[in-house]
Amino acid sequence: MFRIIALEREFGCGGGGIAAQLGQRLGWKVWDQQLTGEIARRAEVSEHAVALCDERVDSRLYRLARSFWRGSYERALPIGNSHAFDTDRMMTMMEEICKSIAEEGNAVIVGRGAPFFLREREDTFSVFCYAPREEKIRRLRELGKKCEDCEQLVDSVDKDRAAYIRHYFNSEWPTRSLYHLMVNTVVGDEIAISEILHAMDALTSRKPESALRA
Repeated sequence: MFRIIALEREFGCGGGGIAAQLGQRLGWKVWDQQLTGEIARRAEVSEHAVALCDERVDSRLYRLARSFWRGSYERALPIGNSHAFDTDRMMTMMEEICKSIAEEGNAVIVGRGAPFFLREREDTFSVFCYAPREEKIRRLRELGKKCEDCEQLVDSVDKDRAAYIRHYFNSEWPTRSLYHLMVNTVVGDEIAISEILHAMDALTSRKPESALRA
């Protein structure tokens, strides 16, 4: 029986809204922007500091400087918590939080590498939401963003996410074998949600048969 949905998404495809509606249908807690707040609370930094590290990789210059600090004077430098917080620290905390959420169950986790962190769990249903570029731009414009901003965001945010997955998990994004289902949201949120719930039910009903054969 599935107790967690790990939902990965392309930027602008409506994945966050779909996750929220899945949580509402199932009566499960949705972890999306709430993850930013939880990491900030545990790390004792601002949510802004966490957002700057969200699903992206630190610059090469920063990583070089950090290596120097760690190799020589890091402990003596007067660096506050907000400066010490980086994507490496966020990844460590994200893995801990994901596993903690999964143990509790009844949760929808959006992005942040959740399908990778939870890939060994049989109670986790992993789904990837995507859409054509034109559909993503249309959705963003409906949210009130300017056309030129929409195009820039659609082209850049997913590049950051792909680099993030490549750096921390040594995988291409999306890794198709990781997901139970990949949904093109151009069909509309309602159909996408129905397909996800139907696939979860279908896989749940198949599990007893596979266990019997084993």
